[in-house]
Parts: sequence; structure tokens; C-alpha cells
Amino acid sequence: MQLNQPDYVISLASAGFIVNVEVNVWSATKQDKGISEEVTSAYKADKDSGRFVKHLLAGDPSHKQLLNHRQTVYNWVKRRTYDWAGSSRYLPMAHLEKFKSEFDEMRSEHAGLLAKFEQAYPDIVGAMQFKHGDMFDASEYPSVTEIGKRFGMKLFITPVPTNDFRVAIADDIARDLKEHYERSANEKVQEIMRDASMRLVDYIKRIAHACRDVEPDENGKARRPKVYEATLAQAKEQCELLKEFNLTNDSQLEEMRRDLLATIDGISAQDIRDSDATRAHVKSEVDKILSKFSL
Repeated sequence: MQLNQPDYVISLASAGFIVNVEVNVWSATKQDKGISEEVTSAYKADKDSGRFVKHLLAGDPSHKQLLNHRQTVYNWVKRRTYDWAGSSRYLPMAHLEKFKSEFDEMRSEHAGLLAKFEQAYPDIVGAMQFKHGDMFDASEYPSVTEIGKRFGMKLFITPVPTNDFRVAIADDIARDLKEHYERSANEKVQEIMRDASMRLVDYIKRIAHACRDVEPDENGKARRPKVYEATLAQAKEQCELLKEFNLTNDSQLEEMRRDLLATIDGISAQDIRDSDATRAHVKSEVDKILSKFSL
């Protein structure tokens, strides 16, 4: 029996790629068994009941910047892509060029932070002798020539697998495998499109919240909600993406996308902040969208 890939997998393969961004950062932590045993012994506890972990760089700001940048990269990847399997993410083809460009920018930022850290590394290790006192152990610190190898940032892009399986096995087993394959593919498409829809809904709700009437704060003073340019930009970008990336041909999603884009196209956060009429118009239109689709 021949097992052909279902149409959903073909759609996924033609509409995007699987991407994986790896950011390696030296954690600069090390368990100290000697101190762990001293502490548990002092408290008359089992030796496995606790452990002492040394922070070798003790909050050094240049190292902390590298750790924070890694989280920034992971947040960016999550925002730009959709869940696929673990660290592998699904990237719509419409965003590939921009994704690669933004990755290059972030890799450049990572390299700059690393260069700054490497330059300061000898002085940082010297300062740790005073911070760690008797706990300091020079052998726990990589050399200046080795430290750069503990860091790195890479991008991997692979196509969605669309192999045509031909198996010489019993028809009933082949049929079960094919049904499982099609069901898994369908579930993945539904999951990705559900995520894409919820992102659009989230932008609609955030814009509605930002355009609400002025409310008094705890002191009775008028407090105008904040409107962010990034929110509008990301909402418009999601609208443009879903114009091409609607794998299930969801008519409701397409209508919602069109309605939102028509509402905010050509409008900036500054327009909403400066004009009561503009803010009221946007609020009215996004409220209509929420009401129309019972969101």
C-alpha cells in the first residue's frame, strides 16, 4: 500500500519552513560538593537533601547582558514563529526574508556583547577572587582563549518533511499508519492556525483597551491609556501575513483580518494619542469586530 503525504502537509511545506535558533551562553555556574556537604552536615541533614551552586561571575553586568540577550532572542523567535516540535518552530514563508534580516541584526548584537565581555574577562575573573573569598577556584574559569567557545548563535532552516512513504507491509497496518499521519498533520495545521488567529484577536483586544475612555487613577486624576506604535505595527504585520497564510481558508479569519486592517491602516499611535475623534473611531470599529465574532 502506498502512503502519500496528505494535502495539509503539502500546504505546510509550500507555505513555510522549520527553523531553529540556538543561542549558547556560558551559564557560569558550578556545583560545589564540598560546601554542599558542609552545609548539610552542619544541619544534620542527608547529603542529598541540598546542594550549593556557585555563580562564578556573581552578577557581572556584561555577562548578564548576554543572558538577557539570549532571552530577547527566544522571545523574538516565539513571536515570529509557531510551535512545531520543541525548539523547532514553523516560520511562514512570507516572513522568511525579514526573519533572516532580524536574525543577522541580533547575531551582530550578540557578537558585540560577547566582544565586550571577552575584553573585560580577565578583570572580571580578578574581581571574583574578592567576591568569592575562600570559595574562589581559578581552575573553574576557562582561559581567555577558550571563553569565546562557550558562546554562539546559529540559525538552522529546513523544509517541512513531505516524503512519499512506500512500505511493503500489510495493508491494514499501512492504512493505520496513513490515518495516523494524516490526523497528525491535520492537528498541526489546526494548531498553527489557531495560534495565528489568537494572535490577531489579542491585537484587536489590545487596541480596544488602548483606545478606551480616559479613566481616573487612584488619586482621581485623569489617566489616558497608553497606545504603543509597536502594537499597531505588529497588528498590521499580522494582518498582512494572514492575507497569504490562511492554510485552512478560514473565511471568518479572513473577514476579521480585513476588518482590522481597514480600521488601523494609515493610522499611527500618535494619531490616536492626539485626536479624540480618531481614538473614538478606532475604538468603535474594533468593538464592532469583537462583537461581530463574539470575541
